[in-house]
Amino acid sequence: MALRCLIVDDNIAFVAAAESVLNGSDFDVVGGATTVSEGLRQVGELNPEVVLVDIDLGEESGFALVRQVMQASDGHHPKLIMVSAHPEEAFADLIAESRAAGFITKSELSPARLSEVLSRPS
Repeated sequence: MALRCLIVDDNIAFVAAAESVLNGSDFDVVGGATTVSEGLRQVGELNPEVVLVDIDLGEESGFALVRQVMQASDGHHPKLIMVSAHPEEAFADLIAESRAAGFITKSELSPARLSEVLSRPS
């Protein structure tokens, strides 16, 4: 069964490209959001199992979205995967401090790479 996936990125073209790359037997992209508030709303409404979160959401931070999702009182905490066009080393400390399950560079995004990150022990 495909994992339900939400993509949160301020670049609409990336949201569409990521949806095209991921939709298939392993993942079902159920939504796309461009802001923290829209992402939070869609997490609540769509109940995804995986959320790809851009670190840099324009004027907002993807880390703020991760914190708010993890603090939600409903107990539903999807796997949160940070993404960025920049290498992981640029954000290593922030990623480690966040409660995100992992990181993928946008250029490396694929179903296989996402499955690999999701399979790592928490």
